[in-house]
Amino acid sequence: MRKKVLLMLVFVAVITLTLVIAGSSNAASVSRYDIVTTAERSENLKTFAAAVKAAGLEDVMREQNSYTVFAPTDEAFATLPEGMLDELLLPENREMLREVLTYHVVINKRIVSPRLKSFHQIKSVNGAMLDVWYAPDKVLVDNAFVVEPDITTKNGMIHVIDMVLVP
Repeated sequence: MRKKVLLMLVFVAVITLTLVIAGSSNAASVSRYDIVTTAERSENLKTFAAAVKAAGLEDVMREQNSYTVFAPTDEAFATLPEGMLDELLLPENREMLREVLTYHVVINKRIVSPRLKSFHQIKSVNGAMLDVWYAPDKVLVDNAFVVEPDITTKNGMIHVIDMVLVP
């Protein structure tokens, strides 16, 4: 009888701990989708997903690879100077949009946020270097704060940032 009660208490403790961890705002998100689909299904990355499509990068960002993406929120895109986003999304500005978006991507590396503290710079897909700053409970990439780290997708890692990075 004591053994059953003890097992029941352990079971309840494990379930409670699991629920606390799952409900924690610091718990990493996991998506069964690729980077583009994850962004499309997200509440705050729809502009990023639309920009990836407009730049002609959708197929590449769906490929089975290992990407780390620093994805700006919809609010970050909204803070760009008036008309800039509309201008970047025009077909004739596709190369400029690609340059901006590929500055947000690191290829062949799936970097979780705790590992970012070991980097000072990371080479982006467009060839430019991203500066990485780490402080307790804060990670900055260039001047953008990582506001939602470690969204694991089937082909990489997304770290949501609060501004659009410009190379």
